[in-house]
Amino acid sequence: MAEGLTNREIAARLTIAQKTVSVHVSNILAKLGVSTRTQAAAHAPRHTRN
Repeated sequence: MAEGLTNREIAARLTIAQKTVSVHVSNILAKLGVSTRTQAAAHAPRHTRN
């Protein structure tokens, strides 16, 4: 998601259903306390560990 991939692209990479990705994305947004993928992507660089 942080790479800007669509649910379809994520599903293809992980070989899972697009609906499964949708559910996971919704859960991630809720846990981050944001409402859009853009907000989540902006949140990622500040909170990732290398």
